Amino acid sequence: MSRKSCMMLVAVLTMVLASGLYFSEADAKKAAPAEKPVKPQDCYGCHATIKDLHANGKHAKVNCTNCHSGIEKHLHAPGPEARPTTDTSWQACGKCHRVQMESFMEASYLRPARDEKSQVSNRAPNPFWDKLMMGHGFTKEHNLTRSHVFMLTDHLTVDRAYGGRFQPKGGWTYIFEKGKAWDILMDKFPENKDHKVFLPQTAAAANPVCLQCKTQDQILDWAFMGEPGNGVKWSRVSKVNEFAKDLNHSLNCFTCHDPHASKPRIVRDGLIEALTRPEADTLWHKDPKRTKIQVIDMGLRGYNRKIAILEKYDTRLLCGQCHVEYNCNPGTDTKTGKPVTMADKRTNHFPYKDVFGLYDHYVNQINFLDFRHTLTGGLLWKAQHPEAESFYNSKHAKAGVGCNGCHTPKVKEKNGGSHTIHFAVTPRVNLKDTCLQCHSRWTEEQARYAIDSVKAYTRGKLRKAEFWLSELIDKIVDAKKAGVPEEVVKQAQEHHLKAHILWEYWTAENSDGFHNPEMAKESLTKSMDESQKGIKLLTDAMNAMAPKTASAK
Repeated sequence: MSRKSCMMLVAVLTMVLASGLYFSEADAKKAAPAEKPVKPQDCYGCHATIKDLHANGKHAKVNCTNCHSGIEKHLHAPGPEARPTTDTSWQACGKCHRVQMESFMEASYLRPARDEKSQVSNRAPNPFWDKLMMGHGFTKEHNLTRSHVFMLTDHLTVDRAYGGRFQPKGGWTYIFEKGKAWDILMDKFPENKDHKVFLPQTAAAANPVCLQCKTQDQILDWAFMGEPGNGVKWSRVSKVNEFAKDLNHSLNCFTCHDPHASKPRIVRDGLIEALTRPEADTLWHKDPKRTKIQVIDMGLRGYNRKIAILEKYDTRLLCGQCHVEYNCNPGTDTKTGKPVTMADKRTNHFPYKDVFGLYDHYVNQINFLDFRHTLTGGLLWKAQHPEAESFYNSKHAKAGVGCNGCHTPKVKEKNGGSHTIHFAVTPRVNLKDTCLQCHSRWTEEQARYAIDSVKAYTRGKLRKAEFWLSELIDKIVDAKKAGVPEEVVKQAQEHHLKAHILWEYWTAENSDGFHNPEMAKESLTKSMDESQKGIKLLTDAMNAMAPKTASAK
């Protein structure tokens, strides 16, 4: 080989290594077909549902062995003990969709890893977070999002989730690693089977449901809604520290793309349940132009599994599998006061409503709240990440813009074609292909200025809402000490709960209100109103008690 050729080879290898797309020899073998192709008709005999999806879809000519190994053995000895192995890795799709996989594996360094929402200067809520959320595990660590490729490892290492059990093998440089979770991490306490706190100032708040958004490696071993029994391997009540060690890939391709039909789909059971429940009260149900879905029962394993095929790509549903408010933890029944455990279906629940429908939904419809505030003693709600609901009826959404328009846009290729970038990131990273496609008169600087201005306004309202919530918490504590009647304190706690929901929704929503600035403004100003009502209620009650106290002395 010539010197020039050697130099070119070194350059190519260097680029591959730098891109994070280098996989081990074992991965390469796994990604390649492990056996001779089979006739799909040999599988269709038992898998009629798969036939309906596969035979007439774009993947009709993709052989079953592309994603499944051990098929020959299964054909000769059908049954659970000889089930084929399903490749859930990114490389399974990346063999054909290389450009999309490469973009998915990219990382944005705009935000540092483990950047806490509660402490950074540009995010809510400094300095009130620990006080307003006292009693919840999120006070231990609550971070800004990073690129999708890091989702699972970031979840496993966060201080609030596993009590410090899971740690990187190689120290802090793990923040650059994009491969399988358990090539990067280790269990520091493998001899201890309990899910508990191991390190100071951590929490063991994770559970099997909250992992459903980080990966779908478990898709064949998880029944609809995480129901236990009937031979299912993992369920809502499984030991989460053991379940986590069975998972490896952040955000599998097949979460949004059906591998058989090559059509957009939903696999997240909580969203499917929300879209099919009898009440028909979600944002989707109320949308006269809603994207139609076809719910399909996939179960052949003794337990029910479901997917929903979409008639067209609708990112409010696809991204709404994870970027959505949902409950994924135990809590308290608001009617009985009794604990709600992971055995209860309410621990895997999607309201799919915006901020103004959540108080009634949780308190009056499903009778569930997350945690009890340490100082006030009142029950409160914890938001997840309600981007889909916030965006649903926004100006951008009504103008026909989807999540993909800003976060995963289509880009032109040199050969004249185009592809969708799967590097989901803030549009600030790629303004020419996002904001400037519609706002053509803007410069990139003006686009950033517009984004920052909307966010700055929302953050200002967050600060004010936090101040009044803090004042209300102090007033409830003082009122209890002063002997204010319990029924009055309970009324103030209701004002606190309403104010809390209207505020905390926007600390969990990852756009600082940019997805729907009008809704953010209305919600946060109403939060201030509710806090002030509670403060006035208790102030009046304490003032009314003052003469009695003075005369008693």
